[in-house]
Amino acid sequence: MNVERIWQADVQQRVFRELVEAFSRPGDIREIGDCTNGADAQRAVLATLMDGEMTLADPHGQIAAADWPLLQAKPGATESARYIVADGRRAPDFQPLLGSLESPEFGATVLVEIDCVGEGALTLELAGPGVDGKRTLCLAGLHPDWLARRADWVGGFPLGVDLLLSDARRLVALPRTTRIRISGEAL
Repeated sequence: MNVERIWQADVQQRVFRELVEAFSRPGDIREIGDCTNGADAQRAVLATLMDGEMTLADPHGQIAAADWPLLQAKPGATESARYIVADGRRAPDFQPLLGSLESPEFGATVLVEIDCVGEGALTLELAGPGVDGKRTLCLAGLHPDWLARRADWVGGFPLGVDLLLSDARRLVALPRTTRIRISGEAL
């Protein structure tokens, strides 16, 4: 039996290390494609993070039916799931879990698949914890409503969501603590 690389422990450990780096340094683009044997980054992240205790929502139908048993995650509604996968080309048409004042860490992590991380017409200026001064991030294939909705979701800090944007080979994290500016506008 041939097991796809993203389901093997050594690949999952490497992807996990890249995730830790990504969330520690918002806007820092992490390349994971060389270890995933052609699997897209979002799918590799799911293979790494999911287990039988996690709840996962898939409002845009991103997850193949054959992957659900391998992920072992419990399917959940977007308003209560700890993780949500979404198509970044579509407007976010859901309300994620934002946590509570007693437990803000229970805000959802939203994995958003886009066309390209690191290149594109959309340019963001990032600041905040983990960013040395300011960092510029270019993206392609992110619906403009995502940034406005993220601003709403993180407006009641410490409540909010953490975004993980990915394309086929790369990923970048935008934790709730990251301040974003686009075209001179604060978001």
